Amino acid sequence: MNSLGFDKPPAATRVVVAMSGGVDSSVVAAQLAEQGYDVVGITLQLYDHGIAIQRKGACCAGADIYDARTVADRIGFPHYVLDYESRFGQAVMDDFADSYLRGETPIPCIRCNQKVKFRDLMETARDLGADCLATGHYVRRIEGPQGPELHRAVDPAKDQSYFLFATTPEQLAFLRFPLGGNAKAATRAEAARLGLVVADKPDSQDICFVPEGRYGEVVARLRPGAVGPGEIVHLDGTVLGRHQGIVHYTIGQRKGLGIGGRKSNDDPLYVVRLDPEARRVIVGPWSALARHSVALTELNWLDRTPGREGRLVEAKLRSAQSPVPATVRLTGAGEAVLELHAPQHGVAPGQAAVLYDGDRVLGGGFIARAERAAA
Repeated sequence: MNSLGFDKPPAATRVVVAMSGGVDSSVVAAQLAEQGYDVVGITLQLYDHGIAIQRKGACCAGADIYDARTVADRIGFPHYVLDYESRFGQAVMDDFADSYLRGETPIPCIRCNQKVKFRDLMETARDLGADCLATGHYVRRIEGPQGPELHRAVDPAKDQSYFLFATTPEQLAFLRFPLGGNAKAATRAEAARLGLVVADKPDSQDICFVPEGRYGEVVARLRPGAVGPGEIVHLDGTVLGRHQGIVHYTIGQRKGLGIGGRKSNDDPLYVVRLDPEARRVIVGPWSALARHSVALTELNWLDRTPGREGRLVEAKLRSAQSPVPATVRLTGAGEAVLELHAPQHGVAPGQAAVLYDGDRVLGGGFIARAERAAA
């Protein structure tokens, strides 16, 4: 077996590498080429790079395409740029805008992996005769007794398993993640050893098509006229101020509410609910954010489905939060309820709930709603 798990020499193993132009995917491609694999690099043009080339700290922009090509030229493997702008716009950007207008907090990076990179790009890799598609994600693919399993990365600070929960078993069989056992510092050291121009390139910070985190501006551009002002209202019905669009708010938000630091019984105020139809932002104390159960949709399972009897899991409700104990129960086709063993605060519709058993990703779904326990 070679290092990618195929029973043939590296030279007879074709690997398509998804290259964003960053240090991680560049190291993957360069290392595999150095090991003798038949490497083909592919970079996706996801949006207008004439505009994006002026952006810093975002993937798939014009400068990043140039960096990916430079790495391929230096190491000596073919590199192609594919125009996926139309597919990305429909599958990711439109979904992003519509989700915000529904009062949700979307995660476009998950949608991109789910509907573009691990679907359309995977089909392209197969068309090119590839044995597998390799990426620079920090996550581990481990062969288990029932087939490949998805596990957290060794470096917890770089683990990206939350963003890959929607990967299907069929996709996981074709994917490879060579950096899952690496620390970020080791990856950068390898980039320096290989002489890659991206060795010191900063990591991406923003969503690739959202300049400097200005979500509202992007939604307003994609849906002209749909972003409108409204009232900021306390749970008790008191109008505290006005806002310029609910797209500027998310559940659990405390800062930047636009109500001059007002409090409730000396407690800070948080966004506890968004009402898109009335264009209202509802605020209240921290205690009002407590939620005990979470309804999930678009379920994807990488292990046996939990069934209606329930299964104990650890649930990660936001990418930056630690997993918490919960019980998941199937309620219908592609739907489940997550019963939290302790109330959680700031659970936002549109985010993902990713379910773990230790380091293994069992699956997950998107949060449709979250509710308090019955009084």
